[in-house]
Amino acid sequence: MKINRSDETAEHPTYGPLPSAPSAGLSPAVAGVLDQLVHQSEPVTIGALADLTGLHGNTVREHLDTLVDAGFARREQAPSKGRGRPAWLYSAVSEPSTSASPEYAGLAAALAAHINRTSSSPTEDAIAAGTAWGRELAADAVPSGSTTKARREVVRLLEEIGFAPKADARDAVVKLTRCPLLEAAHQHPEIVCGVHLGIVRGALEKHGGDPARSDLVAFAEPGACRLDMLTPRRRE
Repeated sequence: MKINRSDETAEHPTYGPLPSAPSAGLSPAVAGVLDQLVHQSEPVTIGALADLTGLHGNTVREHLDTLVDAGFARREQAPSKGRGRPAWLYSAVSEPSTSASPEYAGLAAALAAHINRTSSSPTEDAIAAGTAWGRELAADAVPSGSTTKARREVVRLLEEIGFAPKADARDAVVKLTRCPLLEAAHQHPEIVCGVHLGIVRGALEKHGGDPARSDLVAFAEPGACRLDMLTPRRRE
């Protein structure tokens, strides 16, 4: 089954998700501040982040200190503008911005390249591999009998493995705003994104959903790939 890709991606290199934000060792609150920081196009003040997060300025300052100490953010003073001490500006550090280790990401890219060279049906093989992986990830699932709940469980799984999904009210159309293997996905989207689609289908199957109604549009829009888990039923 063919995985779709937006035709506009080549003309808009900013289309698609960001790398997965690091979360190991960070509390949800600190990771939330980092997530906001990653999305800023330029360094921001504590006050600006407080407005974005809804947290008190002192709380934001404490979380930023944690991020700076952990190497996930940098701090610099704004240019002086008259009297008074210049404000501190904060920005995310790009180097640790992917949740996959360099070794794992390199292995994924090598495997994708191998499949691309040796398989007569690389997309279908990638989806099949991902489907088996998705079944393993959802091995303990107990089907609820509700396709809506099945989709919700898949969205929860995608959150756990680093896709930062943003779903609609029915958990049917999901924006995947992060990608654990973004560089490999740019090099071999039909394979890496095929594996990701397969993961969705395998997990949907284990949770009692309908895997045949799922499709993925890679690099669909600025900031996200688009997953649809409620497409019209197709005849295989």
